[in-house]
Amino acid sequence: RRAPMRYDLEAVARAAAEAGVWLEIDAQPERLDLNDVMAHVARAAGARFVISTDAHAAAELRFLPFGVDQARRAWLTRADVMNTLPLDRLLKAMRPPPR
Repeated sequence: RRAPMRYDLEAVARAAAEAGVWLEIDAQPERLDLNDVMAHVARAAGARFVISTDAHAAAELRFLPFGVDQARRAWLTRADVMNTLPLDRLLKAMRPPPR
């Protein structure tokens, strides 16, 4: 519902990958800021993702399939989406990268 920002998505995705920062696929139907095409481009640049419902009430948890659909259309796999990992791998992935 708002005009998209203009920025170099590939550069942002590369920087996020290098910094160990994950990009959010927001499943809120009024948001969906990182769409499927953008997520596909970002993945090719090395980015990894989390899918979030952006829920502000329990009823909004039902939005999760919208984010999963975005990820599927972007050809992301479970390995690309950090919050699909088994808990031990997710916790390890959440540690800051060594400097």
